[in-house]
Amino acid sequence: MAGHILVLNTGSSSIKYELIDVRSRARPARGAVERIGEDEGLLAHHVPGAAPYERKGRFGDHEQGLRAVLAAFREAGPELDPVAVGHRVVHGGTRFTGAVLLGEAEIAAIEELAPLAPLHNPVNVTGVRVAQAAFPGVPQVAVFDTAFQLSLPPEAHTYAVPREWRERYGVRRFGFHGTSCAYVSRRAAAFLGREPSALNLIVLHLGNGASATAVEGGRSADTSMGLTPLEGLVMGTRSGDVDPALAGYLSRVAGLDAAGVEEALGRHGGLLALAGTGDMREVRSRASAGDAEARLALAVYCRRIRKYVGAYYALLGRVDAVVFTGGVGEHDAATRAASLGGLERLGVTVDPGRNEAASDAEREISPPGAEVAVLVVPTDEEWEIARQALELIG
Repeated sequence: MAGHILVLNTGSSSIKYELIDVRSRARPARGAVERIGEDEGLLAHHVPGAAPYERKGRFGDHEQGLRAVLAAFREAGPELDPVAVGHRVVHGGTRFTGAVLLGEAEIAAIEELAPLAPLHNPVNVTGVRVAQAAFPGVPQVAVFDTAFQLSLPPEAHTYAVPREWRERYGVRRFGFHGTSCAYVSRRAAAFLGREPSALNLIVLHLGNGASATAVEGGRSADTSMGLTPLEGLVMGTRSGDVDPALAGYLSRVAGLDAAGVEEALGRHGGLLALAGTGDMREVRSRASAGDAEARLALAVYCRRIRKYVGAYYALLGRVDAVVFTGGVGEHDAATRAASLGGLERLGVTVDPGRNEAASDAEREISPPGAEVAVLVVPTDEEWEIARQALELIG
């Protein structure tokens, strides 16, 4: 099939997009709208070989941001005539096990799942509605962050909580970063010259959001994020694992309600809470300058990763590769080394020269002949969304 697929990633305060050529995987255009709802918003639209197109100002909501994206294509090119539009949707609950063509029933189901992802599912639907109006008759395809994780066995996704919570309110582990995990797992297998079904992997997606996933034979066997993306690793602004009694304790001693605690743990926790910034590059810069809080933040961050790697090694029984991806995972050699330090007895080790060599390619950073390969595989969620959309429309 010839043509382009437009991929829309409509986030809580941003819109990222790429136009992808179906045959060559080239990107004729890509861009983002940042800081939606704030006075200092920015749209940056990039076309290879052309001067960047930018528009600054206020984008009051996601609909305004999406209409500005369509205007950028009209004004700066290229011509926008997609064969399909692929949408990243954060939460598909247990209903959506793979990509789906979007009709009114599917859109209504995504809206019904909004309590599980209140910052994302509603704006994901906004993206669908605007795209439907802009491209009538063009297939709209949803690809769900949770879909890859639905292979979790019951002992992995079941919380030890009252039956009513589980059955009436759907309380369980869902997991996220599934689109990235699906792509990275497949690419890691190709790099190693093996079939995905023959490999056990631990995938570490380290970005502003961060997760660890145990992948057994190409399927998710366990993952660190839970009912929401808050559980698990330390992240840019999310705390990751804390004592569940924390909300009750803070209610008693500080007068905080559940919403206040949730807001603090999700938006003001993580590296931001420990080091004053959620940007790993800035944390590392401060640590290098001797900032004790930044050094502690790095130690907490890497220790949590190491703990999950060890736990997932025990669950899998055999690990063929540990795979780093995401902005931090792909570019921060020091974090990779510190996160796996002390696991040599498990056959997991990093070669300093390979690890610190600058590269944007898929690569192995463990010593030659290592018992467990350590890989860096740049993620490409946009292509994974386009690929799944293409498969669905035939």
